[in-house]
This record gives sequence, structure tokens and C-alpha cells, in this order.
Amino acid sequence: MSRDIVNDICRAQPGAEWSDPWGGGHDAWKVGGKMFACIGSMGDGVSVKTPSVEDAQLLIDLQRATRAPYFHRSWVLLDWDAIPPVELRDRIETSYRIVFSKLTKKAQRAITGN
Repeated sequence: MSRDIVNDICRAQPGAEWSDPWGGGHDAWKVGGKMFACIGSMGDGVSVKTPSVEDAQLLIDLQRATRAPYFHRSWVLLDWDAIPPVELRDRIETSYRIVFSKLTKKAQRAITGN
């Protein structure tokens, strides 16, 4: 995987918006103003939200991820060279769904058009 492929996966999510909130070459992907994925300026992986702190810790314990620096403990950093592409895609899409589900119903409807 690469930064470009990860950005393509993020861009494909309904209502996804890109920003570089801290400057310096970060790729922060948001839905409804809430971040669901972030690639740091070093470009060594992508940080995503997990369903819980326990899920994040399990991924870390299984060496599928590491703690995402500067993020809440429910976020992990995925090394895109260390996990299969299909798993990386699934973790990004899961993060998106988690964040999307926390938006108000009105915001969700505005994104989906329903």
C-alpha cells in the first residue's frame, strides 16, 4: 500500500473531506467535520479509529498495529507495509463507519441524501 492508495480509499467514502490541519504534509480525512483517518507527514502508515480502547489494545497486542501518537487510545497506527491490503481497507472503512455513526441523524442524511 501507499499514501496514494490509502488516500483513494478515504476519498471514496461518502462525504469524505481532506484537510491538512497542522500543515507540513498531513492527510487528515474527515466526515461531517470528524476525523476518521490520518496519515502523518512521515507517511509511515495511517491512523484509524477502532470501536473501543480494548479493540485498539488487542490490535497492538497482536502486533497488527501500534499506538497512534497524539490520538485517543481508541486509535491505532497501521503500518501499510505490514498488513494485507484487504485488512487495511477494512480498518479504514470501519473507522469511517464508526465516525459516521456518531454524527447527528441530520448530518448523516445530508451526507447520504436520504
